[in-house]
Amino acid sequence: MKKRYFLGISTAVLGVAWLSRYLPGQQGASEAIASTTFEITKTEAEWRAILTPEQFRVLRQHGTEYPGSSPLDKEYGNGTYVCTACDLPLFSSETKYDSGTGWPSFSAPIQGAIGTSIDNSFLMTRTEVHCRRCGGHLGHVFDDGPAPTGLRYCMNGVALRFVPA
Repeated sequence: MKKRYFLGISTAVLGVAWLSRYLPGQQGASEAIASTTFEITKTEAEWRAILTPEQFRVLRQHGTEYPGSSPLDKEYGNGTYVCTACDLPLFSSETKYDSGTGWPSFSAPIQGAIGTSIDNSFLMTRTEVHCRRCGGHLGHVFDDGPAPTGLRYCMNGVALRFVPA
């Protein structure tokens, strides 16, 4: 009986979370970004031609890679992390740290490199981070990071490319 109750509640929670993206009055980050004009714009076919399927899913469809799947999570060399889609420098290696989350994390972006929007998906409000130039989805920012900013820019490694100094 307990197993059936647990499965029923779990299914209901997941269903509500999925449906929350379609409730009136809630604008998800993907809709907010889609209505913005960026310096670099391409058709879906053009993005698919230059991005791998996983890059397209994350950058253009607001997906998330599996934690621990990106080699950039353990990259600590000196250099710059750029947008995979448009090569805009986004983060300096000087602000990278190990957050223990399984995603590359930074305490601050390069000034003027990113944009943010409100993401109301999954029954929670988060701040989505996207590339200022092409609008590609990078990840989310949280307020549990290290000093001096107190912020954790939790990025999808597939959305970034590391350029050594």
